Amino acid sequence: MATKRDYYEILGVDKNVSSEDLKKAYRKMAIKYHPDKNPDDPTAEEKFKEAAEAYDVLNDPQKRARYDQFGHAGMGGAAGGYGAGGPTMEDIFSQFGDVFGDDSPFGSFFRGANGGGGRQRVRRGSDLRIKLKLNLQEVANGVEKKIKVKRHVTCNTCGGNGSKNGTAVQTCSTCQGTGQTRKVVNTMLGQMVSTSTCPTCNGEGKIVTDRCDACFGEGRVLQEDVIPIKIPAGVAEGIQLSVGGKGNVPPRGGVAGDLLIVIEEEEDADLKRDGNNVVFDLYVSFIDAAIGTSVEVPTIDGKARITLDPGTQSGKILRLKGKGIKELNGYGRGDELVHVNVWTPKTLSSEERSILEKLRNSPNFQPKPNKNEKGFFDKMKDFFHG
Repeated sequence: MATKRDYYEILGVDKNVSSEDLKKAYRKMAIKYHPDKNPDDPTAEEKFKEAAEAYDVLNDPQKRARYDQFGHAGMGGAAGGYGAGGPTMEDIFSQFGDVFGDDSPFGSFFRGANGGGGRQRVRRGSDLRIKLKLNLQEVANGVEKKIKVKRHVTCNTCGGNGSKNGTAVQTCSTCQGTGQTRKVVNTMLGQMVSTSTCPTCNGEGKIVTDRCDACFGEGRVLQEDVIPIKIPAGVAEGIQLSVGGKGNVPPRGGVAGDLLIVIEEEEDADLKRDGNNVVFDLYVSFIDAAIGTSVEVPTIDGKARITLDPGTQSGKILRLKGKGIKELNGYGRGDELVHVNVWTPKTLSSEERSILEKLRNSPNFQPKPNKNEKGFFDKMKDFFHG
């Protein structure tokens, strides 16, 4: 599968671009690659859609913030909230037609040819938002899930127009199917034109004369769907992913909203997450620390055996390379940091106390840190920032 291009690169802008300059850049690209303007260029439509997808993400503050932090992976694998194939031409005209307003010299170019009255804006359904809990293994490696959601889908009986048998519908005579009414007022400065939602059809452009018995004229029904989603490795608490077109469809026709998935992390019994690293607290007896030992520690993918050298000090940090969490939208992987804690017994038998008393004044039991041994904060700095 081809690698998706950077959205800022597509529109030829930098990451600090303002909303107004972003709109100008998109307008320029859309005019340049409009399919009707490039009939002999088979790639023009794809570039036109690519520009629309980039503008859709960067013009939305929440989507833009997600993209800036996580790249294309933050879009949940969908094309900026559209389906897997990206935006359709209908999506683009319905959502971004206002970028080329009536006062623009290119306005009519982007409004289509409905008798010069303008393209009726396609309505969009509401989004659905769910929370999804993931364990540490799923967060670290990515996972595919099947999610059950109740959502409004198109009524099969009427085809979504809300009329009996799908045929009891007629074009609104007030707006002639455009969904809008126009009012022209003559002033000293010339004619002023204003538009408003048609009061007869409420902007739908059609009138249902006999309602569908299955959906009661809504054009949609509530049903439970099982939706497969792919969660990329490296997601974190609070990240919101989107699956385009898996939200609710609006009443009597239009495009479905999105399914928004908010990630929640389940706490692991042994490992703690720190960015892309995981941390494990290993407790050993001072005998094992003194003479050395081999122990098993838990990892994200199972168990790993590590060796403690004789004379291991409490606070020592051992690094297991590549045993952490994969980077979101990247190829690297964090590490597992094993923090060694030397356990001091709180109660002793008389025999144990007697043995230790004999060793109390032994030269090798006297603390003698050398200059090369670093303190706790220096060790943490080396491992987390070195």
